Amino acid sequence: MKDAFVRLKNDLQTLTDDLYETDFFTPGKVLVIGCSTSETIGKHIGKSSSDEAAEVIFEHFFEIATKENVHLLFQGCEHINRSLTTTRKTMETLKLEEVTVVPHKEAGGSLSELAYKEIDDPVVVESVQADRGIDIGQTLIGMHMKHVAIPVRTSVKTVGEAVVTIATTRPKLVGGPRAHYK
Repeated sequence: MKDAFVRLKNDLQTLTDDLYETDFFTPGKVLVIGCSTSETIGKHIGKSSSDEAAEVIFEHFFEIATKENVHLLFQGCEHINRSLTTTRKTMETLKLEEVTVVPHKEAGGSLSELAYKEIDDPVVVESVQADRGIDIGQTLIGMHMKHVAIPVRTSVKTVGEAVVTIATTRPKLVGGPRAHYK
């Protein structure tokens, strides 16, 4: 199993190296991380939560978000309506609505549980409209993305054993035949 976590760390590093080349981690932007730790270790989503995988993933993205001044939110599973764990400061800055729940392995998932334990002054919020998103294991983060989401391609297709999907957003193009966009 140790080799699996070495691979997980390597996959995350390669992924974020690729994303740094695209200005993905822009200060002040909102980033949602959705992750099935079960999928990262090759198991069915929601069936084999991994505290070890959660720790690797949390530490990796929390360090980047802190360094780059990015608002970071961790999406929980369907059993808590995919609500998000973040800091009270992020909640207040973004004017998000707090909900009452404490994520745990059986309702929220290992990553949300760990985020709630490790973040200073943690809160859980109902939803967000994120600028950026990383979905590890097909956890369906789309409900928390701004319109219009745009896929970001990297050299990394999986993180551990989990399929990874990355998105950024752009403003909607509005208008008609007379509208100009540049």
